[in-house]
Amino acid sequence: MMFSLSMSVQPQVTLPLSHLINILHPLKSSVGSSSSVTCTSRKQKEHAPDADPHRTEHALSAGNLRELGLSDLGKQQLDELVSQVLPRLSPQETPPPAWGQSPWRTSHLSSHSFFHNKHGFSLGALPLMPPAYLNKHPSPLQTVCTELRHWPVMFQNRGFKTLRTKTRRVQSAFERPADSETFAPSFIKGFLTRGKGLDADSLDGLVRNKNIPDGHQEAFKRGFADGFLKAQALTQRTQDSLRRTRLFLLVLLLVGLYGISKTPFISGLDSAVDPVQMKNVTFEHVKGVEEAKNELQEVVEFLKNPQKFTALGGKLPKGVLLVGPPGTGKTLLARAVAGEADVPFYYASGSEFDEMFVGVGASRIRNLFREAKANAPCVIFIDELDSVGGKRIESPMHPYSRQTINQLLAEMDGFKPNEGVIIIGATNFPEALDNALIRPGRFDMQVTVPKPDVKGRTEILNWYLKKIKVDQAIEANVIARGTVGFSGADLENLVNQAALKAAVDGKDIVTMKELEFAKDKILMGPERRSAEVDQKNKLITAYHESGHAIVAYYTKDAMPINKATIMPRGPSLGHVSMLPENDRWSETRSQLLAQMDVSMGGRVAEEIIFGHENITTGASSDFDSATRIAKMMVTRYGMCEKLGVMTYSDLTTQSPETQAAVEQEVRVLLKDSYERAKSLLKSHAKEHKNLADALLMYETLDAKEIQLVLEGKTLETR
Repeated sequence: MMFSLSMSVQPQVTLPLSHLINILHPLKSSVGSSSSVTCTSRKQKEHAPDADPHRTEHALSAGNLRELGLSDLGKQQLDELVSQVLPRLSPQETPPPAWGQSPWRTSHLSSHSFFHNKHGFSLGALPLMPPAYLNKHPSPLQTVCTELRHWPVMFQNRGFKTLRTKTRRVQSAFERPADSETFAPSFIKGFLTRGKGLDADSLDGLVRNKNIPDGHQEAFKRGFADGFLKAQALTQRTQDSLRRTRLFLLVLLLVGLYGISKTPFISGLDSAVDPVQMKNVTFEHVKGVEEAKNELQEVVEFLKNPQKFTALGGKLPKGVLLVGPPGTGKTLLARAVAGEADVPFYYASGSEFDEMFVGVGASRIRNLFREAKANAPCVIFIDELDSVGGKRIESPMHPYSRQTINQLLAEMDGFKPNEGVIIIGATNFPEALDNALIRPGRFDMQVTVPKPDVKGRTEILNWYLKKIKVDQAIEANVIARGTVGFSGADLENLVNQAALKAAVDGKDIVTMKELEFAKDKILMGPERRSAEVDQKNKLITAYHESGHAIVAYYTKDAMPINKATIMPRGPSLGHVSMLPENDRWSETRSQLLAQMDVSMGGRVAEEIIFGHENITTGASSDFDSATRIAKMMVTRYGMCEKLGVMTYSDLTTQSPETQAAVEQEVRVLLKDSYERAKSLLKSHAKEHKNLADALLMYETLDAKEIQLVLEGKTLETR
């Protein structure tokens, strides 16, 4: 229902009746509690004409005026409020008006009271009700209620409260206060008197409304202005901070979107592949691999002058596969090809095409070849080709792993030609490559890049020695002879280690001593000068290493001695290094037996000098070397008369008799070698003792010093 209230002090206000009921609930309770007084007001008026007609209502409400926040209302305003809101409670009013003439302006669908809905008739208005709600014979309740038509307190008008949602109705049932008197009086006062206050149109008007004394008006204005300016400044700072925060978040969002756009998840491939010009790298920078350079020279000629070959009907090669151990210069050769031909050089690693997202590798392959075809003739170099071109297998764990290599196969030799694009691949594991990748038409040429020989190592050492300050007396060929098996990267590291050693020692140039030090450090580990070896173990080590040196010096087919030392290095307490005169492409039976004899020399020396009971464990690595040589002679090289020239690659598949025969022949070879070493050391006991004493004194002896000692000459004091 909606309630319309008109008062002289304000315009007409329309508000929900439910709100007004909650607000005036305390007043209604007070009036209800004195209903008896109201009922007899007419009789009292006849006998007490001098009584105040509004005394009862005022008495009922005066105690609640302060609580209701109505203390500011005058008597006249309160009377008007009571007379308009509760017209039936005024003792001056006549009996309640008939149906349809109530001062309540209501809108309802049911009857005007709960009583009427339940019983079918209305109190105080029985004769005026529609016939549909009346019985032919009045009930006792109707008879009684006819006499109570002037008791307006018993009227219970229905009011309806409508909430928007079911959720609000449920919450309202739990959150609604049990007693309406819990409404704050300030809220009631503000509700009833809203709109009565004067709005200050200006600061002067606000000062007048607040009744501020004249002496304080200027201070009030200054304070008001200061507060206003501070509030305005605070608002401005808040707005600026929000503006900066929004700008910062916008920048972060843009940067994030830009970064995401560069990821394979968004783009699937790199947006651009830039070639590299290799003008500063040519074949002059590549040493020790002459055969590989000669084969790649043909590719350079193809790139420089393709008409020279196409005029005869030939085609440019599609790809060149460089195969060789790590560090032999495969990448340097590819760069030299691009530098010699002066064409764009595209570099990519095989691992760059492998991503966790499906299809990224194939997209990058397409992008790489598209850019290369646009700049043909050019060179594409794919390092570690086995990581992208491995054998294709059916794997349920990686069902899309073959997309990248399939795309590579299609780009190299597919339906679309790629004339003028040379692909150079490098790998040290060619066995893992897919057969379709290494067939002619894709990788037409396969170039082997082996480790350099002694000549190649000498060239590489001279090339890197030119880049540092060295002694002119350095013999690079001596270092090259002692670095069998070294690759180009190993030799570069050796020269760098020698330069660092010279700098630590405070020298101005690099000498042969630093190069030897670097070589031994790479081969056997750093020196352990902090290791405290007692005199007994030092003596045993000296005779042990002297035994190796004596056998090597007096055995015909043994390699020449380079150096002997008892300085602990790595896991060993000493060692004897030997240098071959030249690279050995194959070894004779006599040379293999000589290597076994040299390995036995250490244990034989310990047994001769200190007795069988005092031999040590220092010969374990020597026995491993000798046993490996003897077993290879029997099972692989066919150097055993009893078993013949048959090879035995896997002894576990052979019969027990064959296995026993192989073991017996290996034992015979090792025993004969041990006896030869013992006979030689016994015949050179004096030289053995002199060499051990020199090692105890000087710790390290080179080849010339060992020769002087064995010839009985004295060494110069160091």
